[in-house]
Amino acid sequence: MLEILADRTYRHLFLAQVVALLGTGLATVALGLLAYDLAGDGAAMVLGTVFTIKMVAYVGIAPVAGAFADRVNRRVLLVALDVIRAGAALCLPFVTEVWQVYVLIFLLQSASAAFTPTFQATIPDVLPEEARYTRALSLSGLAYDLENIVSPTLAALLLAVMSYNTLFLGTVAGFAASALLVVSVLLPNPRPSEPRGIHDRTTRGIRIYLATPRLRGLLALNLAAASAGAMVLVNTVVLVRGSLGLPESALAWTMFAFGSGSMLAALILPRILDRISDRPVMLAGAVLMVATLLGLAASVALSGLGWPLLLGAWLLVGLGYSAVLTPSGRLLRRSSQPEDRPAVFAAQFALSHACWLVTYPLSGWLLTQFGTVAALVVLAGLAALGAAIALRIWPKDDPEVMEHTHENLPLDHPHLKGHRRHAHSFVVDDQHPRWASQL
Repeated sequence: MLEILADRTYRHLFLAQVVALLGTGLATVALGLLAYDLAGDGAAMVLGTVFTIKMVAYVGIAPVAGAFADRVNRRVLLVALDVIRAGAALCLPFVTEVWQVYVLIFLLQSASAAFTPTFQATIPDVLPEEARYTRALSLSGLAYDLENIVSPTLAALLLAVMSYNTLFLGTVAGFAASALLVVSVLLPNPRPSEPRGIHDRTTRGIRIYLATPRLRGLLALNLAAASAGAMVLVNTVVLVRGSLGLPESALAWTMFAFGSGSMLAALILPRILDRISDRPVMLAGAVLMVATLLGLAASVALSGLGWPLLLGAWLLVGLGYSAVLTPSGRLLRRSSQPEDRPAVFAAQFALSHACWLVTYPLSGWLLTQFGTVAALVVLAGLAALGAAIALRIWPKDDPEVMEHTHENLPLDHPHLKGHRRHAHSFVVDDQHPRWASQL
């Protein structure tokens, strides 16, 4: 897996991702403690609102950014967005009201909504071979896990000697270091797609995405991951600090358990995906998350919540979560042409976060109004629904792309809209996008 770091461009991009995520992880812990400081037992509702604002920014900004990402120098765009994120993070230690948190989070996450899909769409252009790209996805998954492992560990150590507000300065440093690393390399810029109107460009990636059965299945699995992930990210601070009465450092260690499971999955997935296709691996991850949430709900109902029980459950949820999300880049790469890739990655970013837009506030509301068991059961049910939909709409026989052409088909043609059990790429006339997908 580590041999792909010999590529200088990818190595610098990977390190940029690592340092930015380390800083983001510090902010995640600090935001939870800030919410508890400002709202007490209402922290779950505050965090739910914060994460909802984040999702609104992601869903609204990502498609627009993806539509024009091939028209702007990628390196300049990524660096500018890192600078904006650093500036917003720098203001967070000075907030005194909840609404101020909401404004700054919207600014920071709007920049992230443009940054992340552009960054993700760059990697398959840097590493075009599927085997190397698969390993890059696993390394990327490990980098994301640093947000849940190294960052909470570092946060726990820092909290022993300083205020949680200082953690936000680590976030600023992470974004600044990311900008410097991106500046240090030349990034590929695919040729711009054909000129189109604003509406066509902003909806292009979503139309490609929703026309592809394997990606519709991915969207359903995103709902499963968002349901379990929202339980972890929104409610852990209340479970640890409120229900269990544990100190601030215990929150960091609990998030460490979730990240450990996710990292374990990311380490073993490349070998598994060399032998098993994406679909059964991702469905198994969803089933594991559902079973874990239901098992935790049963244990809490029978004997109450214990910290070791919560740690073990979050480790298993992290394992399933990573099994669902890590292979997703392979599906997106397989289902798009290079010039369409920013738009398709942006569509995945927006549509997946639309799932989080539902589950974040739902998670906080359920725990606040009905308690831990109800939150676990309802979110497990929602995750099960996503897994069931994916099982139904993602064909079991999902071969690699076969090339053939459909000329001059309107977008409402049944062959474009229907669910066909064969994979292919097709090229239509200049009025329609070039798609590589399974239809």
